[in-house]
Amino acid sequence: MYAVIKTGGKQYRVAAGEKIKVEQIAADVGQEIVLDQVLAVGNGADLKVGTPLVSGATVKATVVAHGKHDKVRIFKMRRRKHYQKRQGHRQQFTELQIASING
Repeated sequence: MYAVIKTGGKQYRVAAGEKIKVEQIAADVGQEIVLDQVLAVGNGADLKVGTPLVSGATVKATVVAHGKHDKVRIFKMRRRKHYQKRQGHRQQFTELQIASING
């Protein structure tokens, strides 16, 4: 059984037992959270698609860790204008262990 969930402005296809990295969620490590924005639930050839959400469907997950992704380096330059700008960014994430899908 799998589900398509929406969190942090992105969509993820998840199944029970998987680990995923999502945008940072304000929850403690070890805390169980319920993701209720479920867009679709599938089981083999059977697929239930919501309009826009599947009513009554939830995904339970446990927070495994918080961290930062690798640095993304931004470099801007205008030729012949003596303009160079360097910048870096590390996006924070929350790692989730998917426990169960109820749909």
